[in-house]
Amino acid sequence: MDPSSRKLVFDSPLLRVHDDGRVERLYGTETTPPGFDAVTGVASQDVVIDGATGVFVRLYIPNHNLATEHKKKLPILVYFHGGGLVLDSAASPMYHRYLNSIASKADVVAVSVNYRLAPEHPLPAAYDDAWAALSWAASGADPWLSDHGDTGRVFLAGDSGGANIVHNIAIMAGARRGLPAGAFVKGAILLHPMFGGKEPVDGESRETREIMEKLWPLICPQSTEGLDDPRLNPMAGGAPSLRNLACRKLLVCSAEKDHYARARATAYYQAVKERGWRGSAEWLESAGEEHVFFLHKPECDESLALMDRLVACLVED
Repeated sequence: MDPSSRKLVFDSPLLRVHDDGRVERLYGTETTPPGFDAVTGVASQDVVIDGATGVFVRLYIPNHNLATEHKKKLPILVYFHGGGLVLDSAASPMYHRYLNSIASKADVVAVSVNYRLAPEHPLPAAYDDAWAALSWAASGADPWLSDHGDTGRVFLAGDSGGANIVHNIAIMAGARRGLPAGAFVKGAILLHPMFGGKEPVDGESRETREIMEKLWPLICPQSTEGLDDPRLNPMAGGAPSLRNLACRKLLVCSAEKDHYARARATAYYQAVKERGWRGSAEWLESAGEEHVFFLHKPECDESLALMDRLVACLVED
């Protein structure tokens, strides 16, 4: 093909997709290796869980738990990074820093999932990888998990596109019987979740819907419902009942100036509260902050307050 005749089917400051299938990621491609983090005292390692797809997880554990003879069982946090299902990785320096911090402050074994990205691997690839990672973690497949993890206290968490995965995996866990015996998803944390829908919700801008109208076909080209696909719009007609969320605790977080996700996060939280889910749902909105600010400004007051709430969710019975 004559290069001059190539066209962009998707063009943004973060991602370009050409009509010949070539993908240019302009953000989120930097990686950092696992190892011991002296600042937080957390050790990490990468483990491939599927040789066919190359999907791996980055495990984190406070180092003092490895050093002690008395093996304390810790909650297991399965985390799904953000990036709109098209960017970033579990090896991103930003997420590596954040997971080190969570593991240290909450005293958990964290499992950060490097799921496959669209558009090269459209949905349901990311959901399949996420389910495989949850099942793998819940089975105690690695000594860090079997020796130090409590599969009766599994939590799901993620930001942006990763929070979309959290919702869908929690729904799948509520409908399936595929988790190992004794494994239990106790809680789910959705940080600035990526949702959408054909009809606007209160506070949602037209610009936000236009972005999703362009992005969703790249992520899920086989979808027949468009923005009302239940995987993107949990409140759409025909979507699985929110009563099926497989957890006892739900924490939904947003930010006052998050023009991309705040409106849908609010509608989601309200729907969970109103549609008969029997667990405990909480809402946290960070004043004056924008989308996933806590990844970029981890030491600001609102980030520290958000971290405190996450830790409380993970450690409180």
